[in-house]
Amino acid sequence: MASSFKLINVGFGNTVPAGRIVAIVGNDSLPVKRSVGEAKEKQMLIDATQGRKTRTVLYTDSGHLVLSALQPETIAGRIDPGTPAEPTEA
Repeated sequence: MASSFKLINVGFGNTVPAGRIVAIVGNDSLPVKRSVGEAKEKQMLIDATQGRKTRTVLYTDSGHLVLSALQPETIAGRIDPGTPAEPTEA
């Protein structure tokens, strides 16, 4: 029985297992920035920005947060190619 294991490029050659991602959010709200600070204190933060501006925070099922310099729509499109490149209004 073979299982599929898909790695998602989150920028600059860094990858995250697609099956471990719980949420992909922008870094523009105060609650998300608070979560990043808390994860850093708990040593649960993975910075994959290579010194660039953080645009996306990925929440994983292990409680780790992954920072990426790519737009959330770009990462979502890499997980599900059918995802539109532009965000839609809810």
